[in-house]
Amino acid sequence: MTTASSKLYLGLDSSTQGIKAAVISSDLGIVTEAGVNYDSDLPQYKTDGGVHVGMEGAVTQPTVMWIDALDMLMGKLQDSGVDFGSIAAVSGSGQQHGSVYWKHGAEATLGSLAPGASLASQLKDSFSIPNSPNWMDSSTSAECATLEKALGGPETTADALGSRACERFTGNQIAKLAASTGFAETERISLVSSAMCSIFTGKHCTIDISDGAGMNLMDLRSKEWHAEACEALSAPPALLGPSPVAAHTIAGPVSPYFVGEYGFSSACKSVTWSGDNPCSVAGMRLESAGDGCISLGTSDTIFALLGEPSPKIEGHVFGSPVDPDGYMSLICFTNGSLVRESVMKKTAGDWDKFGAMLGETQPGNGGVTAFHYTHPEITPHVASAITVLFDGSGGEVTELAAAQEARAVVEARFLSMRLHAEVIGLEMKKIFATGGASQNAAITQVMADVFGADVYTMPSPGGAAVGAAYRALHADACDSAGSYISFGESLRAAEGPDAAPHVALASSADPAATAVYDAMLPKFAKLEAQVAAKASASANI
Repeated sequence: MTTASSKLYLGLDSSTQGIKAAVISSDLGIVTEAGVNYDSDLPQYKTDGGVHVGMEGAVTQPTVMWIDALDMLMGKLQDSGVDFGSIAAVSGSGQQHGSVYWKHGAEATLGSLAPGASLASQLKDSFSIPNSPNWMDSSTSAECATLEKALGGPETTADALGSRACERFTGNQIAKLAASTGFAETERISLVSSAMCSIFTGKHCTIDISDGAGMNLMDLRSKEWHAEACEALSAPPALLGPSPVAAHTIAGPVSPYFVGEYGFSSACKSVTWSGDNPCSVAGMRLESAGDGCISLGTSDTIFALLGEPSPKIEGHVFGSPVDPDGYMSLICFTNGSLVRESVMKKTAGDWDKFGAMLGETQPGNGGVTAFHYTHPEITPHVASAITVLFDGSGGEVTELAAAQEARAVVEARFLSMRLHAEVIGLEMKKIFATGGASQNAAITQVMADVFGADVYTMPSPGGAAVGAAYRALHADACDSAGSYISFGESLRAAEGPDAAPHVALASSADPAATAVYDAMLPKFAKLEAQVAAKASASANI
């Protein structure tokens, strides 16, 4: 019998480039972490940045690769000595907008997984469409147009669903695949999050309200499937499963497979999974309307908690992962860590030298600005990949000095974030930063200066996996109490009154630098619009 003091909680993050795990104790201490990288640890899938890039904006990932990575990750946790029998609850995070197409008979397979054989070997034939559309896929413009026409335009679509029709959102991917042979053989459509939860539970699991809002299929206010959107996108609710549920919902006990294979307790609770951005909200312990976070990952995001939804054409509003009655706003920028890494390799060769370059250059970069879009961009809408470099006077150039380009790629990200946050009325007074780049002091200093706000980080950069573990603890606390307990209350009760602060001040804004960026923002906005127009013209040739 697991006692309260000996309980552990497992959180996983099935992301674009790999899968991570965080095991926390009942007082929120991190017991162990582990990770698997698709490119380096599973080279047989021949991914680049975790994905396969096809024609006309199509981006996919082999569905079974995610399960193969889960097998490897569980092995690493086992080798590290994790006491699986003490895990009271498990939950997870999945990359948003990715979708999984289960073949007829898959649920029966999920329910009969046999210890002694890998998950991948038993589930490899359970998918009607073997390559899952990834959030980076931008090949569904026609389907987006169909949805917005059916719902009366982009404004009414955003008001009903939380976002205008977005190429990367799952409903539009479903519409594109609806005529395929594989689709006709589909038993159930899951998100990455609910698919991984299904594996842990041994049955098809329901999508949660946070990740479900990123599909262009969920009514934002009722949190049920939107009938007109589902019809327009050929996504029958029968394939989607029951209406989305709150993120703290217990999906069931863990599958007997995990009991037999790894020694989980049969009483371990499998908690509904959510998306990576919602789990980053949980990982940063945001809990009140107005709390904001910047996540620097494969895609970069800026998000904040809301009391009431007020969706606009730009940005997105989802259900809250930490309050079943609340909401979260999010603005996503496709070209994130992969772009920064590419520029780092080009200009510096390693992150230490890259950070030194940021320290050697001045805020504002003498007016030098650069836009690196290696993929079509969500915010602002940039129709095709394009790189445009500007000198200090705003003229296009073919190259920049290495240090100038290093600073330009970082400044452009945060100036764009600030610009588009202000468009939808978000004012960041206190920033919690997560993601790998948030551990780079030179990068968080630029963030602080651009926004004119203090930046706080967590001791560990594994925000989404830790957030999933926090959500597992929260769900266990609610279930054990027999009533809803607020997310923040459950975490404070777990760690006790004498706990050290869960975040640390990373960078404070320099008022002089912020003044430079205040003056720079209007010029930046014009250049960004100019680049977006140039990309659109190129895409239409």
